[in-house]
Amino acid sequence: MGKYDPLKAFLGKQHATEVPLTFQEIEKITGVKLPPKAQHHRAWWSNNPSNNVMTKAWLEAGYESAQVDLSARKLVFRRVGKMGAEERKGRPDVKKGERHPLFGALKDVTIIPAGVDLTEPADPDWGKVYED
Repeated sequence: MGKYDPLKAFLGKQHATEVPLTFQEIEKITGVKLPPKAQHHRAWWSNNPSNNVMTKAWLEAGYESAQVDLSARKLVFRRVGKMGAEERKGRPDVKKGERHPLFGALKDVTIIPAGVDLTEPADPDWGKVYED
């Protein structure tokens, strides 16, 4: 059992679309103190599954973090669906250092006609701004 599994279980039991929690309430639910990065870095609360162990807990419970307020030490977990660990099975997860399966899907889709200068301003008057 992971140290953030109690948060996953808590969120999994919620029926609300949004669950507002303070950092102190999260620490009470998990029984562990949040790391210093969680206190001072907004990126720690991102919804990237490879971000940290706690992120996986709330994502597997079907929630994402939102309205993170570091100064007030609170945030809102917003339901994004009831996608738990069982429903995530079989989905292609991108591991660190690997490319997403859709990488390059639009290759050779854009064709630039001959004679088009992509460095030329879209509005000819833009050039006048820099000349003045």
